[in-house]
Amino acid sequence: MTTTPRTSTAHKADVLVIGGGLAGGTLSLALAQNGFVVATVDREDLAGWTDQGFDGRASAISLSSRRVLQGVGIWDVIAEETAPMLDIRVCDGHSPLFLHYDHKELASATLAEGQEAEPFGYMVENRSMRKALTALVPKTENLTYFAPNEVAQLERSKDGVRAVLKGGQEIHADLVVACEGRNSPTRDQAGIKLTQWDYKQAGIVCTVEHERPHNFCAQEHFLPSGPFAILPLVGTTDKPACRSSIVWTERADLWPIIMELDDDDFKEELELRFGDFLGDIEVVGPRFAYPLTLQYADTIIAQRLALVADSAHGMHPIAGQGLNMGLRDVAALAEVLVNARGTGLDIGEMSVLQNYERWRRFDNAVMLGVTDALVKLFSNDIEPVKLARDLGMAAVNQLPDVKRFFMRHAMGTVGELPRLMRGESLRP
Repeated sequence: MTTTPRTSTAHKADVLVIGGGLAGGTLSLALAQNGFVVATVDREDLAGWTDQGFDGRASAISLSSRRVLQGVGIWDVIAEETAPMLDIRVCDGHSPLFLHYDHKELASATLAEGQEAEPFGYMVENRSMRKALTALVPKTENLTYFAPNEVAQLERSKDGVRAVLKGGQEIHADLVVACEGRNSPTRDQAGIKLTQWDYKQAGIVCTVEHERPHNFCAQEHFLPSGPFAILPLVGTTDKPACRSSIVWTERADLWPIIMELDDDDFKEELELRFGDFLGDIEVVGPRFAYPLTLQYADTIIAQRLALVADSAHGMHPIAGQGLNMGLRDVAALAEVLVNARGTGLDIGEMSVLQNYERWRRFDNAVMLGVTDALVKLFSNDIEPVKLARDLGMAAVNQLPDVKRFFMRHAMGTVGELPRLMRGESLRP
């Protein structure tokens, strides 16, 4: 990984990216590959990024997000480590009524004869994407990672950005982008207010191996404590489809108790929710728990500052759209900056950043609202509500046009897509 030693000479960049993880790293690559000089600061020792204990989560990557990762070269590195989602099955507890999406249904209405259907998306472990970043960053011209390091002092003025790192380095840039996650110091320092509420839930995450293949079907069961998702992962050579990622939503008063269980008792609790449709299961690797909240910044721009991904918004994992919305931010901001550079504008001007905010604000607000409504609708066991939602899912299952609409949303192909999400070059 490229790092820079302590020096008295300021490092000059077009863009300073604070946070070089999945969203920040993708943005850094996209900009550097299109002629911007990029300095990226990350507090982690990137040598440990690929350890399973660092981040045991897996992410759902929509079709449009896959195109973003392809556009910057990440997909070429991780393609063999991704599992396509060919079917999505949603059910409400043990109800016989369910909703089933088959990727071939959408293809039959939109593709020419003989054309192969695209999956809804892909499941990939976060450490695979981090591994791709550690491989690509050192090979990318115009991109310097300062890691492990932190910003000790940040000054934004009408003329530019000045940052002093804890390691002593100084960086001058035209624009700073915060990709630091939900607890963004840069957002807080800018005085941007945050609207936030706690779902009183946590997401318990682990990986399991199972006897029978999942056939690349993503399953989501709605239980009284919240959604329980079984998401397909690639397996081993001899069992290529016998591994899944579990995202188990549990109440605030129960999840600490569950996390403290020994392996046998944890497995027993897991089996009660998982069922036996894939045969015997075995938990492999560590388990993690993440408190679940909804939050959004009142604005995603300030003087020479843009917020991206979790620094701008954080949502419940019920729809699996967290990283996808972050990558939409990345693709939109990169396009706005490339367009501004192409017309000779200062990329840090407020008028340029306002183009980014106008593009992303409504889309993010809609997704936050939808996920919040789904959490409130499905995280309860009130009989009249349960009956209404079961009948609603059954009705959608019988309406092909409505199903196709929801399927296109799952693929991330609805709305005003940035060029990278359409599979096009970032430069017009």
